[in-house]
Amino acid sequence: MSLHLRRTSPEGEEGYPGTVQVEVTYTLSVAELRLQYRAQTDRPTVLNLTNHTYWNLAGGGRDVLDHRLQVQASRFTPTGPTLIPTGEVQPVAGTPFDLRQPQRLGDVLAHPHEQLTFAGGLDHNFVLDQPGTGQAVATLHDPHSGRRLEVQTTQPGLQVYSGNFLDGTITGRGGQRYGHRWAVCLETQHFPNSPNQPHFPSTRLNPGEPFASQTIYRFSVQD
Repeated sequence: MSLHLRRTSPEGEEGYPGTVQVEVTYTLSVAELRLQYRAQTDRPTVLNLTNHTYWNLAGGGRDVLDHRLQVQASRFTPTGPTLIPTGEVQPVAGTPFDLRQPQRLGDVLAHPHEQLTFAGGLDHNFVLDQPGTGQAVATLHDPHSGRRLEVQTTQPGLQVYSGNFLDGTITGRGGQRYGHRWAVCLETQHFPNSPNQPHFPSTRLNPGEPFASQTIYRFSVQD
């Protein structure tokens, strides 16, 4: 089952040059959600497409602090107090950002690291070690339900956001209110602030050079 969406962003929208044609296809199978993005422009512009889905593998009634998160990234891009990446690329080793082995989210978020203080939790871009190889770049597991989510992508970065500003004002299905730490986002994308950091992977899109990317969310059960 697939859903194909198209949108035209006109010249000058939100200050961006060029008319950009954007397409995204969502394909849902028994245990997989596949997102395929395409875009083209008639003038040089910048483009960074992602998906801001919130995940809670408990299925409701519980926050995500007991979820185990693993991200295959040896480096991350720290931010300043305004949460904009500074341009540095730092190793995760010896920091709470070392998620190369599964870590309980509650333990990570309790760490008194300056970067976590800036964001009120995780809201950071991880520099993926092996994107586009067909290998999982991240896994999320809820030990209570057994549900496991695996992420694959062709994008170079993964923005992890730990629901820092969820405050119970949003109501979902069944009247469920989404409170603090009620979900986590795993956003595959290029690095934030790339247009101002020439050593980051480029987000420039030129005429005649179509953009294409793919992200796969795969679901399973783990004891």
